[in-house]
Amino acid sequence: MNKRSLIIAAVILSILLSLSSCRIIESDLSSDVTAAPDTAKTEETTSPPETEPVIIDDTVTISMVGDILLHEKVSESGEMADGTYNYDHLFANVRDDIEGADVALVNQEVILGGRDMGLSGYPSFNGAFEVGDSLAGAGFDIILHATNHTIDRGSKAVRNCISFWETSYPEIEVLGINSSAEEQTEIYVREEKGMKIAFLNYTYGTNGIPLPSDMPYCVNLLDEATLRRDIAKAEELADFTVVLPHWGTEYVLSPDSNQDYWTDIMFECGVDLVIGTHPHVIQPVELIDDGNHKMLVYYSIGNFINSTAQSGAGIANRMVGGIANVTLDKDESGNVYVKDYGVTPIVTHVLTGSGRITTYRLSDYTEELALENEIISQDPAFSLEYCKSLAEQVFGDTAN
Repeated sequence: MNKRSLIIAAVILSILLSLSSCRIIESDLSSDVTAAPDTAKTEETTSPPETEPVIIDDTVTISMVGDILLHEKVSESGEMADGTYNYDHLFANVRDDIEGADVALVNQEVILGGRDMGLSGYPSFNGAFEVGDSLAGAGFDIILHATNHTIDRGSKAVRNCISFWETSYPEIEVLGINSSAEEQTEIYVREEKGMKIAFLNYTYGTNGIPLPSDMPYCVNLLDEATLRRDIAKAEELADFTVVLPHWGTEYVLSPDSNQDYWTDIMFECGVDLVIGTHPHVIQPVELIDDGNHKMLVYYSIGNFINSTAQSGAGIANRMVGGIANVTLDKDESGNVYVKDYGVTPIVTHVLTGSGRITTYRLSDYTEELALENEIISQDPAFSLEYCKSLAEQVFGDTAN
C-alpha cells in the first residue's frame, strides 16, 4: 500500500471512531432524560398526602311543614293489610327535607287521642297514636298542637295525646297544649350550635268549644296580654324568638286584618320569625324591616296532607302547601339573624287505599301523577300547571 492509500485509510478510521463516539453520547443522554421522571415520581410518592380542609357550618336551619289534616281518607290510609296502623307513607317523599334540618317543626292540626277513642274526621277530629310514631320517624323535633281542633274530643283526648308524647317520645318537644297551669307559662328555648331559639305556639280559638272546666290551661290561646308577656320572657331567655300562630281566614290566599293586627304586635315586641297555619291554603312570605328591626313572616304554609270531601272551584288550592326553610347565623356582635329563607312548594297526592295518599315536592310532581290525583273529580281545574301557577302567584321569588 502506498503512502497516499495509508493516509486515506487513516482518515476513514478517524471518521468511524467519531461517529461511534457520538452514538454513545446520544445513548447516555437518552438514559439521563428517561431517568428524570422516575426521580420525580418517587418524590411525589413519598410526599405527605394533602388533607381536606375541615369546613365548620355554624348556621342553623329551621324547616316547618303545615297542617296534618286527618280527614277520613287520610286516617284510613294508615290501616295496613295485617290490621296494624302505619302512616310513614305520608312523609316518604319529603323525608330528606325534614331530616336535613337542624330543627324540624310540624303543625299537627288534629289531636292524637288514640284509636281506643275512635278515629274521626271533619268536623270533630281524632287521630291515631301511630300518626305520632310516623311524625317521630320522619325526623320532626317540635310538634305544634295549638289549633282550632285541639279540644274537638274534650280533655280526655288532650290528656291521651300529652301522655303519648311524654311516654313514647320524650325527646320531642310538644308545644301549644299543657298538662298544668304552670306548664302553660313556661317558655321553650332550644339551643342549637350556640344559638338560643325560643318557640311559642298559639291558636286564635277552638271552634266555639269552651275550654274544659277540668283543664282550662289545656291549649294556648292568642291573647294580647299573654302574648306580650311570653314574648318579653322569650326575649330575655333567647337570642331569637319564633312565634307559630294558628290564625287567618280559611281558604283565602292573602292575610286578613286579624293577621295584620297580630303581626303588628309581634313586630313591636321584637319577634324575629313568624310561621303561620290554619287557612289550609298558602299565603305570601314577607320580610318586615323598619331599619331597626327585621321580622320574617310566613302568613300561611297551607296543608301538608289533606283529603277534603268538598267539591267545587278552589278546592285544588288546598292541595298546594309549602315547607318553610330558614337559615340562621350570628354576626360579629353575636346577634342571631336570618341569613337566608325560602319555601319549598309541595302537593298532596290523593289516592284511596292503604298507604297510598302522600305528599310530593312540587319539583318532583309530574303530569302523570297529576292526572291520577283523585282531587280532579272534586275540582277539574287541578293540574300540574295549576299547582305551579298557584305557587308562583303566592310565593313568588321565595319558592325554591
